[in-house]
Amino acid sequence: MQQLNKNNRNVDPVLIRQLDLSDSGKNCKMFIGDLTGDGRMDLLMVQPDGGIDDRYVPHQVEAMTAFDLEGNLLWQAGEPSHTPGGPGSDYPVQIYDIDGDGYNEVLCVKNKQFLILDGQTGEIKRSFSLPDDHAHDCIIIANLSGNTFAQDIILKDRYHQMWAMNKDLELLWTHKGNIGHFPWPFDFDDDGKDEVVAGYEFLDSNGERKWSCLPLEDHADCIWVGKVQPDSENYQIVIGGSVTVLYDAIGNELWRYDGSIESQHICLGKFRDEEGLQIAGLDRIVRGTHYSDGKDGMFLINANGEEIWKENRQTGGWLTIIDTLSNWDEHHLDYILAFRRGGGVYPTIYDGDQNVITTFPVDGYVSFGDLTGSGRDQVIIYDQETAYIYANEPMDLAPINNSPLKQNKRAYSVTLYPGGEY
Repeated sequence: MQQLNKNNRNVDPVLIRQLDLSDSGKNCKMFIGDLTGDGRMDLLMVQPDGGIDDRYVPHQVEAMTAFDLEGNLLWQAGEPSHTPGGPGSDYPVQIYDIDGDGYNEVLCVKNKQFLILDGQTGEIKRSFSLPDDHAHDCIIIANLSGNTFAQDIILKDRYHQMWAMNKDLELLWTHKGNIGHFPWPFDFDDDGKDEVVAGYEFLDSNGERKWSCLPLEDHADCIWVGKVQPDSENYQIVIGGSVTVLYDAIGNELWRYDGSIESQHICLGKFRDEEGLQIAGLDRIVRGTHYSDGKDGMFLINANGEEIWKENRQTGGWLTIIDTLSNWDEHHLDYILAFRRGGGVYPTIYDGDQNVITTFPVDGYVSFGDLTGSGRDQVIIYDQETAYIYANEPMDLAPINNSPLKQNKRAYSVTLYPGGEY
């Protein structure tokens, strides 16, 4: 077994498999889920439409290509474009068992239609009209109706309006406001229905606004839910935007950290052996015009909103994405996974003391998850042509059992602005 990083020693990751993704076309984003039902994850490469300014106009899907972990092409829906859009906003796709039959479907928006595809074949099972021409910035799956599992769908435009619908895409309610990038549904009051943290506003399951954390500036980039403070019996809400703030579920601001210029990404975890949870953040210090100019830096704050450390970055790069990595190795603490760093800095795993645990030898976008049901997460780094699957130690990518792997909430809440629950 590979040893843990000690004395700041960088442990090399183990390359498990390398896959050819070239059939999926340019500018694809990876989604992970068990499409075939064979007990291990598959890879869905999604190409977005082009010809738009995706800072303001949301993407739709141009083409989707599914691969298994052997690199076999399972199916392709749509024709990959030679001039696709870029990754400046979310792609409206999720993998989820929306009908409860035990097998995942692919939910997507293409040609102004909301489509439900059979995950095994890519064939259309159901199609619906959108509630609005711009209601496809992302897809959020929630339980607003009090069903036995989440079957409701929330769609939104880029910044201003969201539409909540049931499983038959019948409109339940709509809401206009400062809704941020990816609203987060969660059942805070244990009534069997999700409330929705819609950017800076807190909505009940009927879409009624209960409270707001306005007048915070800009918009909510990331939203996390967890029992952050050690004495909290209830779930709390961390929002990263113009600042990083902690709220309770009834609208009390518990603290705010304003030691960043722009809190572009945050992630919640037990990164250090101390009371409560910690919040890792990514500060956009200087916005650039290219991938490797500008400057960003990570920071870590404790459960009371106090700064533990801030990265003094010596390289260019301002587009870093960070996320919580919990099951990379046998260590009892979580790690911070950072990628899209620019400036020659490859994807890296850090501990809560800012030590490097692992640096990956290739650059690119990143997906991660437990691909086989082993209880450990693997990290996939991919570019326009190739996916590299890494683990902390040698392993077999055969399924642990042959039952379909259930899609967890993080895996069906994929966004460019990762949020989550802890």
